[in-house]
Amino acid sequence: MSGGEVAGILVAVFWAILVSFLAVALARLAQTLKATTKLVADVTDQAVPLLAEASTAVRSAQTQIDRVDAIASDVQEVTSNASALSTTVASTFGGPLVKVAAFGYGVRRALGGRKDDGPAKAPPRTVIVGRTVPAARRDKRNLRGKRD
Repeated sequence: MSGGEVAGILVAVFWAILVSFLAVALARLAQTLKATTKLVADVTDQAVPLLAEASTAVRSAQTQIDRVDAIASDVQEVTSNASALSTTVASTFGGPLVKVAAFGYGVRRALGGRKDDGPAKAPPRTVIVGRTVPAARRDKRNLRGKRD
């Protein structure tokens, strides 16, 4: 056998090993693609019902939001009506009630004068370690009451 024939056999063996590795790699790639295809099909089968449920939930939420919006507008209308009523009552009855209260106060003051509770009592004295601390000074009314 010559050197060319040995080189040809080595190249043929190398190509056979290379083709074997490529065949194994392609077989594994085919298995991976089959598994991926199955996974995508399963996800699609589960995603479609989930999307339908999500769509239903969104529609329900929109309905609830519309109801809350209607309630909020009604509450706003009631608030404005209550404010208008309060303003009307205050302007209708507020002025006359203040005048009646002022008149009543004036009459009481004019007729009642000052109340005389009798003689003023001396405030209690405080004793500290054998000493007596003088009570606070009496105001002019208390002094006037004792003189009378």
